[in-house]
Amino acid sequence: MKRIAVIAYGLFTVAGGVLGATGTRPDSSAADVAAYDASHHGLVQLLALAVFAAGLSLATWTSAVRPPGLGFAGGLLASGSLLLSGLATWTAAQNPEFARPFTSLAFAAGAFGFAVPLALLIAVLARTLDLPRWLSVLGLVIAALAALSAFGMLTSVLYPLIPVGRFGGLIWLVLVSFRRTHS
Repeated sequence: MKRIAVIAYGLFTVAGGVLGATGTRPDSSAADVAAYDASHHGLVQLLALAVFAAGLSLATWTSAVRPPGLGFAGGLLASGSLLLSGLATWTAAQNPEFARPFTSLAFAAGAFGFAVPLALLIAVLARTLDLPRWLSVLGLVIAALAALSAFGMLTSVLYPLIPVGRFGGLIWLVLVSFRRTHS
């Protein structure tokens, strides 16, 4: 189950990245966001669905793996953040007059609100699973960088840490899910 869930999570995450690549940015004006959402309505709705589905897939993966304590909480909080981001994106596409605030909420939930709880999930798994040392260290590095992305709320200079958490975390979860276990 965890392999199917991580593949689904990966596909929806990549789809969301591709669909959102040409969209507005956190510093875009309200008029630009409304105009983009109006002229790309179907694309924005598809983006919302991909992000929402990624959240459901991550929740399924987390439930299948059952990480201890804070790891489980981190996985479910990261999943919930993606669900919220998808719903906020969909709402922005439906209501041009509220597109800017809902797009900001979608960004915050899908960026910092996602990366920091994902860091908890990865850090706990890196410390508690029987993994090769290199994979544990890689997980801890990704978790640390993802956690630091929270400071992007203070300065956009740290925005590049968000995809490190999102896509680096995805790659790490895939590696963990497909590793060979020795019995």
